[in-house]
Order: sequence, then C-alpha cells, then structure tokens
Amino acid sequence: MTHILALETSTTTCSVALLTEQGSSTTVVQRQLEGTAGHAASLLPMVTALLADCGVGRGSLSAVAFGQGPGAFTGIRVACGVAQGMGLALQIPLLPVGALPAVAVQAAQRLPQHLILAALDARMDEAYFAAYIDDAASGLVVLQPPVLLPASQLSAFIEQRLPLWRARSPKALGVCYVGEGWGLTGATASLPLGCVADDLLARPNAQAVAALALRGWHTGQSVLPEQAAPLYLRDRVAFTVAERALGEGGNPRALTPGQAALVPMTTVDLVEALEIERAVQSFPWTLKNFEDALAAGYEAWVLRQGSELLGFCIAMQAPDVAHILVIAVSRAHQRQGYARQLLAQITRSAQAQGAEGLLLEVRPSNHAALAFYAFEGFNQIGVRRDYYPAGRGEREDAYVLKKTFDQS
Repeated sequence: MTHILALETSTTTCSVALLTEQGSSTTVVQRQLEGTAGHAASLLPMVTALLADCGVGRGSLSAVAFGQGPGAFTGIRVACGVAQGMGLALQIPLLPVGALPAVAVQAAQRLPQHLILAALDARMDEAYFAAYIDDAASGLVVLQPPVLLPASQLSAFIEQRLPLWRARSPKALGVCYVGEGWGLTGATASLPLGCVADDLLARPNAQAVAALALRGWHTGQSVLPEQAAPLYLRDRVAFTVAERALGEGGNPRALTPGQAALVPMTTVDLVEALEIERAVQSFPWTLKNFEDALAAGYEAWVLRQGSELLGFCIAMQAPDVAHILVIAVSRAHQRQGYARQLLAQITRSAQAQGAEGLLLEVRPSNHAALAFYAFEGFNQIGVRRDYYPAGRGEREDAYVLKKTFDQS
C-alpha cells in the first residue's frame, strides 16, 4: 500500500491531501484553508488532523509531495520546508510538483487530450505561464516550461509559439486555457481563435499535487529531502524603469517580429539540428547522439525564428554542475547573440536545479569558442589529453572550462 502526503501553499489557499493507492484502487482526501497569511502556523496541524481522520500514522507514509511553485515567496518555502523536515525525520523521499502542472492536470481531467495553457497570477500585472499537452499515454507533456510574463503580453507570446506547440501535439483535440492568471487585465485580449476557456479561477491544490506525485512515484522522480528546492521564476521583486524596459531579471517578453523563440528541443527538431551540427562541427554528433540525449532527459533547447531553427544546446545535469555537451548556431546567424541566449537558458536551468556552475570541453584550436567562453566568465581548470578526434588518425586535447555561479 502506498500513502503519499501532499502539501500546497503557493497561493492564498493552504491545502493538504493524503493519497492512498492499494492495487488498482486510488483514493484522495483533501483539507484546505483560505487566507493570505497563516500557512506556516496552519500546515502541520492540518496534516495531523488529516492523518488522524484517515487512520494513517506518519510512519506509514511512503513519500511527501509538495507544491514547488512558482508562487508566493513565503508560501512555496513553507511547503518545501515542512516537506523536508518530514522527509528527514521519517527518512522518506520527496516529490516536488510544479504549481502550473497542478493547475493543468485539473483541466486535463475535464478536457482530455487537449493542449493546455495554464496561467497563475504572479502579482505586479504579471503571470506565470506554461503550456502542456495531455497525452493519453504519457500524461502531461511540457511544451513550454514555466515563464514569467506581463499579463498584457500573454496572448502575443502564445500566438508566436502556438504553431510549434501544435506541430508537437498533432493528436490534440483542441486548445484550452485554465488558471486564475487569465483574469489579469489584458491576459485574454487576443487569444488565438478556437481556444476554449476552462476554470479561470483554478489554483494549484494538494489533490492535484498528489495526483501528479503518484505519477512521479511510479516513474522514479522522487528526490532526497536535502535535494528539494522551491522553483522561483522572479529572482527580484523590484526593477528600475530602465531594467523593466529591457526585460531584465530573467523574465522573457513576447517577441517583436524577427525575434527568435526559445523552446525545448523535441524529436521534431532533430533533422534541422543535425544539419546545423554537421555544418559547424568538424566531428559532429550523430542522429543517435541526439536521440539518446533526449531519451536520457538532458536539458535541450532550440532557438526558432518562424519555422527556421537558428541554434540549439544540450546539457547534462550532474549533482553539482551542469555539463554543456553541445551548443551550436547556424553559420548564417552567428555573432548575433544567439549563443549567449542559449547559454543563458542553460545557466537559468542549472541554477534552478541547485548547480554550483557550468562545465564544458573545448578544442584548443577553437579560438573563437575560447574567446566567447572567456568573455562569459569561464576559466580553464584542466586538460583532457587526446580527447577529440582530429583526422588522419590523430587526436587533439580538450581544455576543460568551468564557470562558477556567484553564490552571494
């Protein structure tokens, strides 16, 4: 028998749920409390009462799931901190679940096999947004990872990327939008035709967190308590007028015509990525290399401008660093800032997963790459002898470069 306790405190709703799976039968019992404050004081008493009502002792818990965010700064720390404390005390794993998937899965239950546009109120006229496809076999599949956007730019952001999302979900029966973020001024001003409104008051709750956590439990996505962390999208609360005009602080903006869209790499991108790789690398990756990287779940992104693929990057997350395996931009679009944009995305992802820095290898003969990485703050920390093939049966060394993130 599996018992998963779920905690969700990322919004003004504080909720706890207990999911019990026995054979093919699954039950979920939820308790919740509304209020803008008091989550920290209320959460553990709610857990105690829920477990007592269900007749389940803490020692019988298999795992603790928690709402990872994004959301209220204090709120997501409360759920994460309580989950860590229980996990360490009971010596059981944790299951982090994002706030946006927890909203999307509610829509998936009502509108199966739909492309789901989930949005939550991030305050300051901004919204947290992500896109998913509810796949009958795989459950929720990420099309657009969570981003922070001005509410007024949501529709434009979606319009620019929707053709790509549709191409990656050809079996979708339709498109729906769900979540309280759509109530923000201007959020639905010009949504593409055919989008269906679902619950526009929806927020993440512990029952939805529990449902997603069960999937994670069965697919081995649990983490040790000391590895759990909240998901922050807004790294600063206050910006100067100049900074906001430039879109600084890690918050993407809808694109003006001619700009490139940064989206996760999928198998649909591989033919074009392989063409770029073969054009810019002396000893390029093979199609099998790309397929294996995606199958392994490596961090992989592409830059697209309309239907054209401009560049891509793939990185492997290790316990303490993110190892950049390949980063490439087509020759026609080099020296236009695209490599820096890809590197910035790898940096954001690595920091969100708690890495201390980035690691990569470069040929000593690749002077342009060495100059680029030096400018970006990488330092040489070693040499791998005869690491690269160099033609005519010879080998070339690799410089090992590392960039350590500012921990201050």
